[in-house]
Amino acid sequence: LVIVETLILFLLLFFAGWLRFGSTLAGPIWPRATLFSVSMAGSMLAFGLYSARQRARSLGILIRVAAAVAAGSVVTAIASYAIPDLSIGRAVLLLAALSAVVVLSAFRLVFSRVMDDAVAKRRVLVYGCGRRAMSIASLRRRSDRRGFVVVGYIGPDGEEEFIPAGNTLRLQGTLLMTCRQLNVDEVVVAMEDRRRGFPILDLLECRMDGVEVTELLTFLERETGRVRLDVLDPSWMIFGTGFRRDPLRIFSSRALDLTASLLILLVSLPVIALAALAIKLEDGLRAPVFYKQERVGMANVPFDVLKFRSMRMDAEVDGKAQWAQKRDPRITRVGAVIRKLRIDELPQILNVLRGDMSFVGPRPERPQFVAELSERIPYYVQRHCVKPGITGWAQLCYPYGSSERDALEKLQYDLYYIKNNSLLFDLAILVQTAEVVFMGQGAR
Repeated sequence: LVIVETLILFLLLFFAGWLRFGSTLAGPIWPRATLFSVSMAGSMLAFGLYSARQRARSLGILIRVAAAVAAGSVVTAIASYAIPDLSIGRAVLLLAALSAVVVLSAFRLVFSRVMDDAVAKRRVLVYGCGRRAMSIASLRRRSDRRGFVVVGYIGPDGEEEFIPAGNTLRLQGTLLMTCRQLNVDEVVVAMEDRRRGFPILDLLECRMDGVEVTELLTFLERETGRVRLDVLDPSWMIFGTGFRRDPLRIFSSRALDLTASLLILLVSLPVIALAALAIKLEDGLRAPVFYKQERVGMANVPFDVLKFRSMRMDAEVDGKAQWAQKRDPRITRVGAVIRKLRIDELPQILNVLRGDMSFVGPRPERPQFVAELSERIPYYVQRHCVKPGITGWAQLCYPYGSSERDALEKLQYDLYYIKNNSLLFDLAILVQTAEVVFMGQGAR
């Protein structure tokens, strides 16, 4: 999708030049077409249009396409103004942008229809029909099932069946013969008890024949973007890939934190000044603009997080920690706006510069909540093996958490990030955070 749409955008600038002048622009056009297409593709990435977990319907996709093209046009205009050799011209840029909205919207509608069919999906055979196999059958979100289609479930001898009878299959000879007959691309092992009747030779035969063999938790992690706690085995975390913090990764993380913090601080200074002024005007000149709150950081070390004050000064007059709720009456009028736009988070840049936080990571929680959740949710303390972040994978994939169940759901995404964290993953999260800010997702 990225390759095809970038190529479309590249060609659209040639088309706009021809439409405007009846010929190509003066000078080589391919550098300008490259600038236009890359700016647009980056903007579409920022608006979540290349996210495998994008759940917006057709109208939402069209709105995102239009917004992304508008943002990409601004980036292209600034770059062409700064570099005269890449100048495109307002008329050509406008024609190219309007053409991009029409062509990309039409292409997206066609693409979504094709992807909703089984054309580009992996054909998966699940070996197991018990409770563990139900974790695949119970996937309901379209984004979680976008990459595969289940051709059936095969139950090992003696395993209690939880899968509806119409979805179970019988072996047609050997496991490999069954895979060939059903044109299977991947076998997912979801047995309840591997100590009894594990088909190691059959699975090895499938693997040698080119059929992928995948463990259940690894399959769910890949398809859903989270680590499922209901089927998690500690040995998978100990012996599996990921969950590493080598010196190079620590250095790249800190370098990204410092670079992003200084750049965003420089760009957002006017916004910070306006937010501080608005808080003062609403609550009085003596009212505090910022507030500090103790949070739990890396290795369970507490620190004070800094934020713009968005609630009344007596929001927790009794000192008892409370989850923020929808339409929380404690939130001020200015607070509602800065929370919606995530402006209240900007002072945390100072926490990043001090090293208490990273730009990307699990959200830091208050000690009271951490103590309660650690007792009730398994593996909750493992989220503190990395620095907390201003934004993160859980914030992109799950709305604002305000309950124990939300904390459990977000933990699954946090563990996925901790397992797979890398510099490229951090950059992708930072870019996609723009969609959360511009579309107002998850704010409370």
